[in-house]
Amino acid sequence: MEDNIEIEISETNRGNKQIIINKKHKFNFSFQRKDKSKIYRCTEYKTLNKCKSLIILNDKKEVLKYESLHNHLEKEIDVSISVAKHKIKEEIKKNSIPMDIKPKHIFNAVSQEMGLICPEYSTIRSQIIRNINKQFLPNIKSFDDIPIESEYYKAKRNENFVIFKNTDLIIFQSPFQAYLFSNCHKNIFADGTFYAAPKFSYQLFITRTYVGEFNMSNTLITTINFHCDFEQEKQKNILCYHEVKNNNDYNVNNWNYYENIEHLTNNASESYNSYLNNIFPNKPLFYKLIYILKEEENLSYNDYQRRTKGNWKKKQKIFSATDEIKILIENYKSKEINLFYNGCNRNELVKLWKECLIDLNDISINFK
Repeated sequence: MEDNIEIEISETNRGNKQIIINKKHKFNFSFQRKDKSKIYRCTEYKTLNKCKSLIILNDKKEVLKYESLHNHLEKEIDVSISVAKHKIKEEIKKNSIPMDIKPKHIFNAVSQEMGLICPEYSTIRSQIIRNINKQFLPNIKSFDDIPIESEYYKAKRNENFVIFKNTDLIIFQSPFQAYLFSNCHKNIFADGTFYAAPKFSYQLFITRTYVGEFNMSNTLITTINFHCDFEQEKQKNILCYHEVKNNNDYNVNNWNYYENIEHLTNNASESYNSYLNNIFPNKPLFYKLIYILKEEENLSYNDYQRRTKGNWKKKQKIFSATDEIKILIENYKSKEINLFYNGCNRNELVKLWKECLIDLNDISINFK
């Protein structure tokens, strides 16, 4: 038996234990003997090479016997890929929230540990994404399947995020958002979007309000005006125009200009709907949607806390062409991951990266 045998425990694509010897050869489990020791044979045993090398380990993973009878070339590259996949898979399992997992970040951490023998990211990227997908909860396929309680129904500050559910409607709102709606302004604006709603649902409605001043007294607003998406514009909708023009119940002082000074709308959520539609190129998974909504709620909460302390302006960063390109590439990588999560074909990926090339060309023109 060879001296100084280096053993690593890895895993096959089917989840079975695999033994790595000296970072050069792989051994798959063959059978277990009566004394509970296990025999592993070279992965080339069932190929045309019929390699007879084997290793026997006891239940403490100690080597009892090693026959190095390899009749084929060493497989350092193949071994490095297997080890990297296994290490990354173990890192993924440690994360309880798969939406938080960044494939490239995990790869970078593992590659630093493995050093020069680590394979390139492109060779194992698809396997990383498959392992992440396996961590997701089963996708919700109908409205009735939505659970009343779930560990995902918690905001970033561990507050309840789902406040209501019946047979037709589910409402997500944190205590912070409820405070804004009940204390900050009497007008609440709502608008629906079809694109960011899960496949089994009809629409996703976003509600928004104004925060007119900060450090206000805790006075509960008793009169609430709830505005659905409505417009005052002659050419687009003459009935809607006359309804608003001739009805004093509509206070257009808080409405927005849309295309021109004659075109008013109470739709304060259109830009946010477009933002969500860009995040989800396809209909999102239910739990993916909740995750994004919680992230957005937390951003609003942090922004509110920052402004109450008098910090109104964010420090402006001067971007170079390199910065712009990096941001653009990361954005398209995120879109590509979303496509994988939602299922996609080759043509969709080709179209996505073609759009990226067009945007890259625009950046180069702007910086000349």
